Amino acid sequence: MDLNYSPADDAFRADIRAWLEDNLPHALRDKVLKHKRLNRDDFASWHRCLSTRGWSAPAWPREYGGPGWNPTQRHIWDEECARLGAPPVLPFGVSMVAPVLMKYGSEAQKQRYLPRILDGTDWWCQGYSEPGSGSDLASLRTRAERKDDHYLVNGQKTWTTLAQHADMMFCLVRTDSGVKKQEGISFLLIDMKTPGITVRPIAMLDEDHEVNEVFFEDVKVPLDHLVGEENRGWTYAKYLLGHERTGIARVGQSKRELVFLKRLALEQRKNGQPLLHDPVFAAKVAALEIELMALEITVQRVVASETEGRGPGPEASMLKIKGTEVQQGLTELMVDAIGPLAAPFDVPFLEGERTHALSGDDDAAPLAAYYFNYRKTSIYGGSNEIQKNIIAQMILGL
Repeated sequence: MDLNYSPADDAFRADIRAWLEDNLPHALRDKVLKHKRLNRDDFASWHRCLSTRGWSAPAWPREYGGPGWNPTQRHIWDEECARLGAPPVLPFGVSMVAPVLMKYGSEAQKQRYLPRILDGTDWWCQGYSEPGSGSDLASLRTRAERKDDHYLVNGQKTWTTLAQHADMMFCLVRTDSGVKKQEGISFLLIDMKTPGITVRPIAMLDEDHEVNEVFFEDVKVPLDHLVGEENRGWTYAKYLLGHERTGIARVGQSKRELVFLKRLALEQRKNGQPLLHDPVFAAKVAALEIELMALEITVQRVVASETEGRGPGPEASMLKIKGTEVQQGLTELMVDAIGPLAAPFDVPFLEGERTHALSGDDDAAPLAAYYFNYRKTSIYGGSNEIQKNIIAQMILGL
């Protein structure tokens, strides 16, 4: 689907497409398009490459080192990166903690952390979920007690993505247990090299080490690592989650994967004909494509509201729900299309230890792992059930 863009937008698209085609390493693009796993060096090297051009943080204003692009330009950038197979810039620093620091952080925090996020010096992780405090995040129990010139942090976080690589964590902690649970939470920046922090891997269904448990035992965090005011962290957390849920929609990526799905279904045969010509399978693909078109239009509405100066609101919950449903639907149809060839996924191939899959089918080898990995999308960033409650309360007034 092509939306209406101005001549200036078309020129902008042409410029960034040309730059990406010239600068995106072929080996890195190949890993993305073949659904192989990206390692720390893949993410870091691409971030550095973008940083040299000033494009590592597309949503940042010029005053903090960003390109100052408008919402439409940022949408075009996301589309072109996804279409060409560029790896994503990890969101934890650039898209999640940075907006919080820009709005609520001290000048010292901005000067310290924003340049290091921009050039990729610091790798960030997110300390939100805990055992028993996932969708009901406000019930978190990790505690920070003020002791002279520091906080003493004790507790546990879980499902902490890529914490094994992180230099810093932005973390929600309880600083007051005697008030309403949302009113006793603070937002801390924690150096992951601080004594008392233990990171333990969680093995995933796809045999990848992507998430972790993080334990805090008498971890000293300087008082100046508090963002904003003590016990106001819930406000900052909600602001951050609005940015996270908007990004989860991933329309550009889903459009690329729809093209991949159609090619896959043309190559597979059923009763001597391409699978894509089977009426039942074709109807499933068409229904999913319609959902994706509707999602893209909704994203455009959010882009328009941002152009008018309104930040992401409860509409972000709609994008999160539909975006993740489309992503999961695509992985389901890919596995359906490839049939039993998808069952035994090839971990060494996914991790780049082999250039070709043992089955001889490079398309089939990653699909089971890809399917398993995308079961998480309807849960992280606030489960889709919780997002429906947000929509009911804040949009429908129920």
